Amino acid sequence: MSQHSQNRMPGTEGERHVQAVLGTTERADRFYREQMLDHLNPLMKEFIARQEMLFIATADGQGECDSSFRAGPPGFVHVIDDRTLAYPEYRGNGVFASAGNIIQNPHIGLMFLDFERDRIGLHVNGRVKIMEDERLRPYVPSLPLPQVPGQRAQMWMLVHVEEAYIHCRKHIPHLRKVGADESWGTDDTLRKGGDFFGAKQGNQAHQQAPAWAEQP
Repeated sequence: MSQHSQNRMPGTEGERHVQAVLGTTERADRFYREQMLDHLNPLMKEFIARQEMLFIATADGQGECDSSFRAGPPGFVHVIDDRTLAYPEYRGNGVFASAGNIIQNPHIGLMFLDFERDRIGLHVNGRVKIMEDERLRPYVPSLPLPQVPGQRAQMWMLVHVEEAYIHCRKHIPHLRKVGADESWGTDDTLRKGGDFFGAKQGNQAHQQAPAWAEQP
């Protein structure tokens, strides 16, 4: 979902078209009217403050999409005010797919899912700006500090909230939290998952030309 800048009506043309075809326009209008905010209310801010995981969606300048996962201790996503939040980019694989997309296209979608306590979700859509820790912290001194080695924020994603709305608990599994047995910032390949999906071996096999291709 997104809002048109001209009339600020929620919903894209594509959404409206599908609603009309399937006869859900009235139901969708009720959802827009009753469930969608252009800011974070107190209950949303409290919900975000205790989450330990976040799913993000970005796209590059051509609209090619990417989704990713972020995690940290409760409060790692910091609510600055009712229209602004920030989350850290910790050290990862060095690709920076999400940050690269954001440089080309500032739109972002955030998905918070609580599998353990409330079994509910929260969508937050908006625009994002990349900020270095040393530039943002003087203005937001309440930004969380690293709690364990390797948890330093390489940069912060400063999100201006444009939409916030519920994701119903239907089909969200109820999971039970277990003790943490991983450490932050590890370079141990096996502890990070190694080549779990066999991509390295598959790439090598895929790059080998088939016998028929080598024939004159």
